[in-house]
Amino acid sequence: MLGTRVSWIGQLAAFNRDARHWQILALTGLFVLANTYSDFAGRPLALPAAFSGAMLAQLIGSKAVGATFQWKSALITSLSVSILLRAVSPWAWFCAAFIGVGAKFAVRYNNKHIFNPACLGIVSVSVVAGADAWVSPGQWGTAPLFAAFAIGFAALVLSSAKRLDIALGYLGFHALALFGWAIYYGDPFAIPLRAMQNGALLVFAFFMITDPRSTPDSRTGRILFAVSVAALASYLGWLTNMPGEPLYALAIAAPLTLFLDRIFPAGRFEWSMPVKLKKGYLNETEASACRRSADAPVTAH
Repeated sequence: MLGTRVSWIGQLAAFNRDARHWQILALTGLFVLANTYSDFAGRPLALPAAFSGAMLAQLIGSKAVGATFQWKSALITSLSVSILLRAVSPWAWFCAAFIGVGAKFAVRYNNKHIFNPACLGIVSVSVVAGADAWVSPGQWGTAPLFAAFAIGFAALVLSSAKRLDIALGYLGFHALALFGWAIYYGDPFAIPLRAMQNGALLVFAFFMITDPRSTPDSRTGRILFAVSVAALASYLGWLTNMPGEPLYALAIAAPLTLFLDRIFPAGRFEWSMPVKLKKGYLNETEASACRRSADAPVTAH
């Protein structure tokens, strides 16, 4: 009995070393909720199309920088794109995932990718495709919404990424802005309350703005970043009344991370502990860094 318990604890500890495991579990649960309870659920081909685009981009990018194939991050992007993006053609999901994951390798600064892959992919396809691709608020109903909130909260609490601060910072300022607009215009509080009951908002707050690889490293920087994105999203919502304004706000504000990291420096987050091999690296960030150095060439493993 004791041996079984020790083995179970060890497996859980190993599982928790990589924060992506919790994200994959949580996003899978949200995908099931969205397709079970939401009238705005994606077409059956959404996930296979997004998965194909993400994995293809990950394979090409890994080969280009000499890193191992990191399928977990690509799967997270696939699930996020499938949950949030609505389109008339499977190519929209394929292109969104391909663009997002591809940009992770192509658009970098100081060994850190600037944009959240799913966010950039969705915004890019929405802008190019126009009416053929969009972001739906995806009301899930009260019970599924609370379940979705619990899934997202639990994933952040249990995950080794520890990014609950930026999620709560964004949700708090977003709620403050919504109620502030309601007071300013004399609207009933039922309007901002309804706006907060939004499945897409929860996916964004718990799994997109919390991405530790494209947001500030320090807690102070993350809070300032969350407030900036929430303020910009509120302004875009007021100015254009378009759906998915948090995604556009995050894409526009993404370069702010570079300045916040410089002003408030902190340790760089890695999904899991980098493991150096004799002739190469497992981590794609280290692989790209080594590629630019005068050291021995990197080989993929």
